[in-house]
Amino acid sequence: MKLQKYLFLSIFLFLFISAFGQTIKQEKMEQLSYMTGAWIGTSKVYEDGVVTKEVPTYENIAYELDKNILIIDLKSESLQLHTIIYYDEKEQTFYYHPFSKNGARKLPAEFKDGQLVVQASETKRFIFTKSAAGGFKEYGEKLIGGKWEIYFEDVFRKVE
Repeated sequence: MKLQKYLFLSIFLFLFISAFGQTIKQEKMEQLSYMTGAWIGTSKVYEDGVVTKEVPTYENIAYELDKNILIIDLKSESLQLHTIIYYDEKEQTFYYHPFSKNGARKLPAEFKDGQLVVQASETKRFIFTKSAAGGFKEYGEKLIGGKWEIYFEDVFRKVE
């Protein structure tokens, strides 16, 4: 009888802890809800603060696996990406996994000041934020001479 009680209690605690852990992960992932939807926009490439290339772009962003991951599918003339974002509870960080024709990477990210900041390297980062017009914006910055400078910017509006 004691063994059954111990086994029942162990299973209950395991399930409780597992459910609690999922809740934390889902809460963290919920912070990225502003990114979800079907988006259409323009992708701009900058050199020395001047737009050198501008192409139309489309992005579809949706949660999968009970909101445990966020999938981004980006398509434009110059770039196609399939990206998976998830939160690692053990490491207490987000991870950004972009897949392209050239391969894949795993990059750390953090949710800070209402935006997702992906650290591509010590001198490059990507920022996902809401736009002033109520849309969605993603941009990349390079650290040049101690100052962050934009080198690409994708501005989206919801597809209606």
